[in-house]
Amino acid sequence: METGPVDLLIVEFPGNNFRGEIAPALRELVVDGIVRVLDLLFVYKDENGEVGSVELAGLGPDLQPAFADLDGQLGGGLLDAEDVAQVGPALDNNSSAALIVWENTWAERFVTAMRRADARVVDQVRIPAETVSKALESYQQQAG
Repeated sequence: METGPVDLLIVEFPGNNFRGEIAPALRELVVDGIVRVLDLLFVYKDENGEVGSVELAGLGPDLQPAFADLDGQLGGGLLDAEDVAQVGPALDNNSSAALIVWENTWAERFVTAMRRADARVVDQVRIPAETVSKALESYQQQAG
């Protein structure tokens, strides 16, 4: 089975203020065939510094409906207690993070073509959207 590149995205929510707003956008990416969510885990740190995690099935009734369409998509098992132990201590007190592992299905055909050509990826760098936005804004101001 050919697969596209797989990413781990860690999205932090200061103040433990996660309300599920990212779920519709994530669902849209899945429906459009851009990504396939392989695993999803929520990690939190309370105001006393205690770290914990919640799987999709453990979300409360206020959040679970936002992710209902994704529940059947997840293979699961990729994120575990080790990931919680690594991400949790790095969170500020009273904050949380969504850990999302997804396959970039949009790249599957390209990856297949590279394999057939006996090519290989030597390096890959992901530039955060905020960095690109700031650079473009600065360029526009200078050109402007």
